[in-house]
Amino acid sequence: MDNQIMKYGLIGIFGIFAVIVIAYLFLMRKMKNSDMQKAMKLRAGTEGNAFSSDVIYQKLYMIYIKTPFIKRYLIKIRRRLEIINIDDEYMTRKQTATILTRGLIIVILLSLLIFIFASGNVLLLCILLIFEVFILETLMDGMVDKMDNKLLKQQIDLFSEIRHAYHESNMVEEAIYQVSQNDEVEVSRQAEKIYEILISDEPEVELEKYYDVAPNSYLKEFAGVSYLTKEFGDRKVDGASLYLKNLNNITQEMQLEILKRDKLDYVFQSLSFIAVAPILLIEPLKNWAVGQFSFTSQFYDGKGGLIVQTIILVLTFVCYTLIRKVKDTSSTNANVKNTENPWQAKVYKRLKKIIDLVIPKKGTKDYRKIIQLLKDAASKQKIEWLYVNKIAICIVSGIVSLLMFNQLHKTAINYIYEEPTSDYNILGQMSETDERKAMQLTEQDNFFLDMFKGKQNTTVEQIEVAMEKSKYYEDAGEEEIKEAAERVFDKLQIINSEYMQWFEWLLALVFASVGYMAPTLMLRFQVKMRQLEMEDEVMQFQTIILMLMRIERVNVEIILEWLERYSNIFREPITKCVNNYESGAWEALEELKNDVSYMQFIRIVESLQAAVEKIPIKDAFDELDTERNYYQEKRKESNERLISRKGMIGKVIGFAPMIVLFVGYLIVPLVVIGMMSMTSSFGTMSDMM
Repeated sequence: MDNQIMKYGLIGIFGIFAVIVIAYLFLMRKMKNSDMQKAMKLRAGTEGNAFSSDVIYQKLYMIYIKTPFIKRYLIKIRRRLEIINIDDEYMTRKQTATILTRGLIIVILLSLLIFIFASGNVLLLCILLIFEVFILETLMDGMVDKMDNKLLKQQIDLFSEIRHAYHESNMVEEAIYQVSQNDEVEVSRQAEKIYEILISDEPEVELEKYYDVAPNSYLKEFAGVSYLTKEFGDRKVDGASLYLKNLNNITQEMQLEILKRDKLDYVFQSLSFIAVAPILLIEPLKNWAVGQFSFTSQFYDGKGGLIVQTIILVLTFVCYTLIRKVKDTSSTNANVKNTENPWQAKVYKRLKKIIDLVIPKKGTKDYRKIIQLLKDAASKQKIEWLYVNKIAICIVSGIVSLLMFNQLHKTAINYIYEEPTSDYNILGQMSETDERKAMQLTEQDNFFLDMFKGKQNTTVEQIEVAMEKSKYYEDAGEEEIKEAAERVFDKLQIINSEYMQWFEWLLALVFASVGYMAPTLMLRFQVKMRQLEMEDEVMQFQTIILMLMRIERVNVEIILEWLERYSNIFREPITKCVNNYESGAWEALEELKNDVSYMQFIRIVESLQAAVEKIPIKDAFDELDTERNYYQEKRKESNERLISRKGMIGKVIGFAPMIVLFVGYLIVPLVVIGMMSMTSSFGTMSDMM
């Protein structure tokens, strides 16, 4: 059956490859028709050699969007790329199809490897194929992140060109327009959009709209500073343009961010593979161990091996997910609105009355805790969706646990029925002759096992009587029959004991409870990861204040609005302060100070309080300007510590499955079963002497 599964799987994969090749040839042939030739002539000189590949990706996009399962990933990728490619439908479709095609090719190749390495284990094969879904999502997210990083690097060149253009025209909008005419780079579309905002009739309204769709916070800062400079005018500070100084501050922030991302990519580039690798090594390790030490087959082919395999698979999935959370540096993710109608919303709509019984009532302490946890984790999901996830994972965990326990019992029974009955040597395997004799003995034992299976009160004497009457032991002596009967009795005891026990139902309930708590635990983990970046966010606040404090007519309220716009970790208390500002500036800031516990942010709030009533803003934050170099070095050191912490956490998580694989699946079975085999051999030798 396993060979048939592998055969059909390989046929299916090669069939997919054949379909792709045929589709490619069909598209190429179609492009040669008269209409396509006219289009090519019209586009001649504009797209060059890339035209044919562009058209193929456009056609593939139309195919993908009509394919049910693939459509989900296409829409997800497209939503993020729409932010980068503002109003450029052609480029968005091309990049979406490119990323999805590459991801599918990698998954198909990975499927081939899975069928090769795990074809003998149906359970492992199914789990690996399901796990591919998560790998596909990770691959596509990584490709989009690369485009996001590429855009960030292009922004540095953009700002450099704007500096030169601003020196010539001394007008913000003209400098941006001049630079935005470069159609070859993605960031030019962002510059063109900002230019349209600045010359619009209602720039403030358009600017607020742009804040919601900007690919990263640095373009938000650039758009905001450009607008303020256009509205209030530029001024000289220490003989230099304030606008160009602010551009320089944003550029330095981007350079630090690029370095941080590059270092995190370097640290985590192999950890994801290391976390997943144990799954692919399970079967090769098992085959090597059984080939070299045949006595280990009782572990690998029995319940123990299946239990450790399951632990490794679950641990790999958990560690793989956590590594993604630890590494997460994407800036476009935060800007993607949760506008889709997810499956959680559909489930909640149908089972609203049942799910509402589990959700804490509004106004209760538990309800406020969950809402606060979602905010602290910067999660886009609603509380209803969270509880749908909790209930779904709870039910799935309980059912899978019961199925797993049932499979363990079947595995133990199958091992008794299928394993050759013979004394094992410590090293090596049995010869073909010995193995044939052992299988014949197993088949004989199976005859009597089927006879007495399910009869709990069976005795050795009853088995002996049955053997004496059978054709297998017609000429056998009394000692031989007694020895065979004891052997069959021992096997029968194992088979009759393999049924669902009460503690297994209890364990299934425990696993279901753990599954119910898993979404909440994941949110708490996200909160911990975000807390590591508190210092980085506060230093971003310092840069924003440094840019705003010398601009005319900027007050504390405007600064708070900017901090709210670019905040992530401290968004909730800052939003609360902005809403309460009109009723009392000092009191609102005092409440903000009480809502947070991070000392560096509290110092910023105290400086804002001083700027409300006592001194000008530029005097309240004069140390930011005078000690700019110190803060830059401190920012670099902070990033190094952040990368070091994340790297340490990532390595601990990433290597956990590999350690469990080698220790729990290879070393421990070899040592423990080897010692038991040696003890049994010495006992047999002692009896013979």
